[in-house]
Amino acid sequence: MPRINGQLLVYLAVGAVLVLVGLNSIHGEKSKSEAFGAGAGSAAGASDPGDDGGGTSTAEGSFQVSGGSRKLIVDVAGAVRKPGVYRFGQGARVIDAIARAGGVTKQAMVGAINRAATLSDGQQVVVPSGVGASMASSSRSGATAGAGLQAPVSLGTATQEQLEEIEGIGPVTAQKILEFRDSQGGLGSVDELDQISGIGPATMESLRAALTP
Repeated sequence: MPRINGQLLVYLAVGAVLVLVGLNSIHGEKSKSEAFGAGAGSAAGASDPGDDGGGTSTAEGSFQVSGGSRKLIVDVAGAVRKPGVYRFGQGARVIDAIARAGGVTKQAMVGAINRAATLSDGQQVVVPSGVGASMASSSRSGATAGAGLQAPVSLGTATQEQLEEIEGIGPVTAQKILEFRDSQGGLGSVDELDQISGIGPATMESLRAALTP
């Protein structure tokens, strides 16, 4: 019996050791699990700045949109109602430029330009006018005055008589043009003549066709 009890005690001691080892192992696994959970929570918290990163991505997207919507600056001239410099979005076409400038005048030769062409930054869209052609036709019919208008006259050297030969320009308007030119010390553009009282869009088209700066 004493021998049997000794063995039993040994077994009990071994069993107790195994139980303690098992408990320690379970506790260690639990600690690791909690530590992992805390780490995951920290990682999730760290992802908040990632939201800022998402914001950055959004900001970058906004920048790309801004770059995509970069404005084109285009000069629209010739036989349009409101010549000038206008801004357009990417992808705009010549027909959009004409519409922005108030459309074409009665003298416009729209068939001479490609209205479907895409606009580019710094481009000048010039709508040709048929005024020069009608003047040339008059000159061929034998009108001496009309013959002098086949080639544009320099605005800087034009005389009263030359200005009066332009369609829609009478003696009074011609005199106003000369006085305005002299008061300005010369003109760099024919378009500056629209500042003169009594000169409307139709007259400006005639001046553009018959004069050069």
